[in-house]
Amino acid sequence: MTIQLSSTPSSNEIRQAFLDFFASKGHEIVSSSSLVPHGDPTLLFTNAGMNQFKDVFLGFDKRPYTRATSSQKCVRAGGKHNDLENVGYTARHHTFFEMLGNFSFGDYFKEDAIKYAWELLTEVFKLPKDKLTVTVYAEDDEAYAIWNNIIGVPAERIIRIGDNKGARYASDNFWMMGDTGPCGPCTEIFYDHGAHHFGGPPGSPDEDGDRYIEIWNNVFMQFNRDEAGVMHPLPKPSVDTGMGLERISAVLQHVHANYEIDLFQTLIAAAARETKTADLSIPSLKVLADHIRACSFLIADGVIAGNEGRGYVLRRIIRRAIRHGYKLGVRSAFFHKIVPDLVAEMGDAYPELVSNQARITEILKQEEDRFFETIENGMAILESELASTKDVFNGETAFKLHDTYGFPLDLTADICRERNVAVDTDAFNAAMARQKEQARAAGKFKMTANLEYDGVATNFHGYDKLETSATVTALYKDGVAVTKLTEGEVGVVVLDNTPFYAESGGQIGDCGELRGTNGIFEAEDTQKIQATVFGHHGVLKTGTLSVGEQVSARVNTQARTNTMRNHSATHLMHKALREVLGEHVQQKGSLVDTDKTRFDFVHTAPMTDDEIAKVEQIVNAEILANAACQARVMDIESAQNTGAMMLFGEKYGDEVRVLDIGSSRELCGGTHVNRTGDIGLFKITSESGVAAGVRRVEATTGEGALKLINAQQTLISALANDLKAPVNELASKVAQLSDHAKSLEKELARLKSKLASSQGDDLATQAVEIAGVKVLAATLDGADANALRETMDKLKDKLKSAAIVLASVSDGKVSLAAGVTADLTSKVKAGELVNFVAGQVGGKGGGKPDMAMAGGSDASQLPQALASVNDWVASKLN
Repeated sequence: MTIQLSSTPSSNEIRQAFLDFFASKGHEIVSSSSLVPHGDPTLLFTNAGMNQFKDVFLGFDKRPYTRATSSQKCVRAGGKHNDLENVGYTARHHTFFEMLGNFSFGDYFKEDAIKYAWELLTEVFKLPKDKLTVTVYAEDDEAYAIWNNIIGVPAERIIRIGDNKGARYASDNFWMMGDTGPCGPCTEIFYDHGAHHFGGPPGSPDEDGDRYIEIWNNVFMQFNRDEAGVMHPLPKPSVDTGMGLERISAVLQHVHANYEIDLFQTLIAAAARETKTADLSIPSLKVLADHIRACSFLIADGVIAGNEGRGYVLRRIIRRAIRHGYKLGVRSAFFHKIVPDLVAEMGDAYPELVSNQARITEILKQEEDRFFETIENGMAILESELASTKDVFNGETAFKLHDTYGFPLDLTADICRERNVAVDTDAFNAAMARQKEQARAAGKFKMTANLEYDGVATNFHGYDKLETSATVTALYKDGVAVTKLTEGEVGVVVLDNTPFYAESGGQIGDCGELRGTNGIFEAEDTQKIQATVFGHHGVLKTGTLSVGEQVSARVNTQARTNTMRNHSATHLMHKALREVLGEHVQQKGSLVDTDKTRFDFVHTAPMTDDEIAKVEQIVNAEILANAACQARVMDIESAQNTGAMMLFGEKYGDEVRVLDIGSSRELCGGTHVNRTGDIGLFKITSESGVAAGVRRVEATTGEGALKLINAQQTLISALANDLKAPVNELASKVAQLSDHAKSLEKELARLKSKLASSQGDDLATQAVEIAGVKVLAATLDGADANALRETMDKLKDKLKSAAIVLASVSDGKVSLAAGVTADLTSKVKAGELVNFVAGQVGGKGGGKPDMAMAGGSDASQLPQALASVNDWVASKLN
């Protein structure tokens, strides 16, 4: 296969050429996996090309191919792998990057991997051979010999790197998946950018310079390291390689820094356009170009900005981007406007950008609007603190910025670094710890959190039984194991068998009673102490209960039935939401109890009344069909083959429970009805937003839905009676009354304006003259904002050359208006004047130089604040 590249190929050409090359060598082209690594709790984000093949290398997974190649999207902006703080300050750090890779799963090994790399770089990419230097692990004579004897790289350009990180096998050229497990030496390929750049070859004292840049790493997995540190040869050695697309693009496009390649230049130009920045070399534009990629791809893969985990990392990146826009003078949402440029540049390679463009744009805009509401005040506090700081920024202030104004610590640190100031992170962490401790003290925590148990597991029988015999295997009181509970004591009971469902997957734990020979324990909740150990929380109502005693465990039938109806309806609603709103709908949380189902899901806009009605119609049609429900336990691969819905980011075991309810098929371990008709009736009770891009629906079923409908019918009848109108004419009657109310409001506003105007004529006589200027500060009783403005205009016309402050008080709240005639605005600004007064009454405001409005919360300080106006104006005129 002949692969032709232009003399200065685009990043898209280079990506495709890489994949085509390895496809010609028998490799399966595998699509990039999600940035959210499913089923791998050790990773916050996908950060390397091999992540999606990890189980293949470990032997837990088999693929129908033994050779693969991919262009994997990666993020390093949180957790152990975090490049966020370096973005914008270096030539090659990114939050998002693409890793080109080729992989062998027990197929070819060192010689072929090295040959492929050399052929691609020198024959396809046509890099000069004398520009390439390679490194090998010091003890890897095999790789050295391949480079020297077979490839023909001269010895002076093959560098052996030993254990340079303080321990055996701790080397830049020895890769390990962890302390134990697959590992092996690697060989890296460096490109020499030329003597005009500072730096020395790898392994030299100047290796951190910018002359020699690593462009490709070939990892040879040939050992399994045991707990004793002994290296055992693997029966099927494998290959894992990685080459950063951005780095190789810089080389092939004859530039030095990654930000100079075509892809980034397009995004930098877009950022400059939206920030109205003429100088394209400004570092903030690099930050914006980098961050729009990370944010957009994370959102496309289902991450929603929030206050913890992956969502918090996304929010940090967005806010860092906003701050750099703010630094360039932008004061309103702009970042989301770069999304179309990114989609045009990368949408062909990553179609998820195209299909999610509208959602990405909307979520970014929502986050921008939210942060722009507070950034100005936060920046004012930060700048004020920096003005009095020499070396170390106050950690308490950094925490206040984080807690009150949404400034992540790294954002404050980023700004401080620009002024050569460090942040007192110890004080910040101490303040954070205090807040968490206060939150813990204020919260109510389950007793299972600290219980220690090493007995037998609990056998769960609750799918087909609501009562069973059991033996008490452990008792706890105040978090401590005891042998007996007595009447009135609160505690936790562990049984060897139970029909009680322990809270999991959004479904609350069962309640009921444990009835023994000597006493009755009322179980108010059931929680997992361990994965297979259930704790029954409650109080001993009568007698005693001892470890080893036999009990009859009986679930509250009515509570369980109501919960099952709500849970089964949740599955049907989830499917209906995807049908009505789109396939982008993903569950982000749920709570199912006896009264309702609460379901959080990805969607950017409020649901319309019509959409809500359609979802209700679909779910109730499924209920009327009265189809039998079916639960099957199978291995995860078989479950995937059935097309069952799997929740985003959820960790599943080897065996899963596949649940068919009507036309819905999901993985679920909860309890459910036998037939869809058992749900009875489904009714959505509310729809709201809970976070940027996340909506919440609450609904009820069965008796709960009937109670809701009956209550609504009673309310409608009462309204019809009060309004003296038939039920079918209520809408027109309410519209008639609303129109009448609006008419009265207009008349009231007219009368207020007339009253304020008459007061204004009287107020003009109260103005005092200061340096030839009329100054007036007065209260206008009963005036609203419009009346204040109208009176202000009339007073300015009457007084000719004047500075005026008018105030009114309603329900303890202060309204302020400041006006300055045009001849004085060069000396006296209405916005400064109104904020001077507002600051004294617990408020703030703003406006134009000739007219500004403000509010305040402390009416008791108003007389003194108005009395201070004359002196303030005088100070500006002198």
